[in-house]
Amino acid sequence: MTGNARRWSPGWWCTALALRLAGAVPERLSVRHRPSGQPLDALVIGGGDDISPEHYGGDLDAKVVLDPARDRLEIDWIRHALEHGWPLLGICRGAQLINVVLGGALHQDIRPMRVHTHNRPGLLPTKRVTVADGSRLAAICGTTRLQVNSLHHQAVMRTGRGLRVVARDRDDIVQAVEAEERGRAVVGVQWHPEYLFYLPAQFALFRWLVRAAGRSGEGA
Repeated sequence: MTGNARRWSPGWWCTALALRLAGAVPERLSVRHRPSGQPLDALVIGGGDDISPEHYGGDLDAKVVLDPARDRLEIDWIRHALEHGWPLLGICRGAQLINVVLGGALHQDIRPMRVHTHNRPGLLPTKRVTVADGSRLAAICGTTRLQVNSLHHQAVMRTGRGLRVVARDRDDIVQAVEAEERGRAVVGVQWHPEYLFYLPAQFALFRWLVRAAGRSGEGA
């Protein structure tokens, strides 16, 4: 799993716990945490700072918190995962970056777009999301109605190659994308399931990734 390089990183620890509970052995990847050399079977791109607008034609003068070194590292890992057919889960920033790598673009600030929902950050599942019926995400979570948390102020504006939107909130803002090709295990969610893994529908995302990694390994 990728993420920031800070020693205390709640997102990493919560995601690692969820993956362990799902039967995986997580490895941390960041600008300070180099690959161990052990074989990897799937990839999680975690949440964090904004993506540099240069990567998707955004406003270079916008006031955003950036981490260029992390951008470069995660872009390389996403490309590697896509090239090798690894199952891929993007969380918040991670979903956005997968979209950008595939040629998509982002809303740099969704706050003016809010009408029916608020933009106050929170870890609790206070926001309702509607998932497309028949989507991979609906099959994974077992429902087309999810309660999620919200820690973001950016979102997918235009989907990248081979991605489709599969979830939106009440303001019609994109909340999840997935690969159009059914055999390609790529899902990106705008919320943070690692803080909600006590909910079966959210923990199901990590179980799906582990199972998909197992199937990918069997076919390799």
